[in-house]
Amino acid sequence: MAQPTPVPLEQTRQAIIQQLAAHYAVDNLTDEALEERMDRATVATTLEELRALVADLPAVIDPHHLAASTAAPVVRSVHSKEQQIIVGIMGGAERKGGWAPAKNIYVVALMGGVGLDFRDAHFGPGVTTVSIFAMMGGAEIIVPPGVHVDVDGIAIMGGFEDGRYGPPPSDPNAPVLHIGGVAIMGGVEVSVREPGESVRDAKKRVRAEQQERRRLRGG
Repeated sequence: MAQPTPVPLEQTRQAIIQQLAAHYAVDNLTDEALEERMDRATVATTLEELRALVADLPAVIDPHHLAASTAAPVVRSVHSKEQQIIVGIMGGAERKGGWAPAKNIYVVALMGGVGLDFRDAHFGPGVTTVSIFAMMGGAEIIVPPGVHVDVDGIAIMGGFEDGRYGPPPSDPNAPVLHIGGVAIMGGVEVSVREPGESVRDAKKRVRAEQQERRRLRGG
């Protein structure tokens, strides 16, 4: 009689971490509870220890479904999804190009990296919120100049860097992006760049714009 194939420990660990991210997205876990369970997930040595981390939590939508790409070639009049989970575990995850961000985006970077490039994204109406949990990992967020950006994060032995340059957009009806979360021994970096523009080119552009504003003021 054939013996059942054992479930690999690392495969289960990644599945449990994604489930924890999904529970965090629907407010079944607080920041502190997510951090504590993520810590336990990374050091667990048995399947029983891993499964116990979600055994007391209610059922949620399949996190693989929530993490699916929402790339869209046309502008939407409403948010394509209410929420979206993007996970980078000991690897990377990226969204760029003409994608349609969900109203609420939950990012988990655990010993890995996540990149969100909003320069060609199709924003929905109202506020788009990005909530980040980075542990021994990082998230890079690139925003075009015409978007109102609000950054409010907590860093513990890590960094939450707001690397934006230049004045905020003058259009009160421009899209609004709120970025927050927690970085533990990890980092989050936010920058504003034109499509196709490098960090160096962005700094040059901002300096030129500042010089032009001073010239127009007669300074």
